[in-house]
Amino acid sequence: MKKLSPSLVAVKKLVSTVPRSNFCDRDLEKVARLILELGGLINPIILRRNGMDAYEIVDGDFEYYAAAKAREINPLKGETIGAFILEPENEKLLLEQVKALRKSVITENLVENSETDFFEENTSSQPADSIKNPVSLVEVGNSCENETPQPSSSLEQRLTNIEARLENQINELKADYTSEKQVLLQRIQEVENSISQQLPLLIESQLANRINELRSESPSEKQALVEANQKVESVTSEPMSLLSALNTLDKFKLSANLKDAGLKPQIIQIILKERDVRPFVSFANVVERIKGLTDKTMIKIIDNWQKYS
Repeated sequence: MKKLSPSLVAVKKLVSTVPRSNFCDRDLEKVARLILELGGLINPIILRRNGMDAYEIVDGDFEYYAAAKAREINPLKGETIGAFILEPENEKLLLEQVKALRKSVITENLVENSETDFFEENTSSQPADSIKNPVSLVEVGNSCENETPQPSSSLEQRLTNIEARLENQINELKADYTSEKQVLLQRIQEVENSISQQLPLLIESQLANRINELRSESPSEKQALVEANQKVESVTSEPMSLLSALNTLDKFKLSANLKDAGLKPQIIQIILKERDVRPFVSFANVVERIKGLTDKTMIKIIDNWQKYS
């Protein structure tokens, strides 16, 4: 038989049938940090292979959960745990050693507990591998520090452990949220500062580029621009036609011009009302729609408009 030596096994490959709530979260936290500080566990757990790349814990559930907690705190340092793996050639002797060691540290409370059945000697009707989850060598009861010890089956104590664990996780989430919020606010402030610094430079650069473009324009382009401006000015400077004036000129100005042409106030009011209904399309349309307005009067209005425009 080869010499017995512990192996390093990835914590994520281990499975425990004992609920984590059986153990106080503060105790697990304490041992987890000791594991990280020491760089390992002084009490290797005992495993049985449970497939190609998985292991079931035979002894050392507390140590396992402490190692799992260490992995949560620091995934790099807490990635593996020391363990003895049961093999066909050493399983019987290893379990007998576990049984003997546990008898030396068992407490009175645990002696009275039904778990003492795990320490009875194997018979032909009970193989050695039936010993499952004996008490850990680490003397950790099922209660937190300064609390009255309770049996591992105590529902009240398990609920207390679960509550403490949830409270710790909530506090961790709050701390993470506060930290992430602070980082986000800092990042937003940095972006705002960067924008406030770069925006004037960007505007100045764009203006400089536009000025250079205008300076580099060819004489023909400048001449075309001047001619286009002259055309616009000539169009806008032309006097408004009488027909356009009848449709769009300010009411007071139009009334004054029509009054100078000799129109009666009643006819002027009819013209103003009719143009609000729909625009006049021709002088003939004006005569047709305005009652009391004759062709001669319309011609007189046109002559008067051309005279003063």
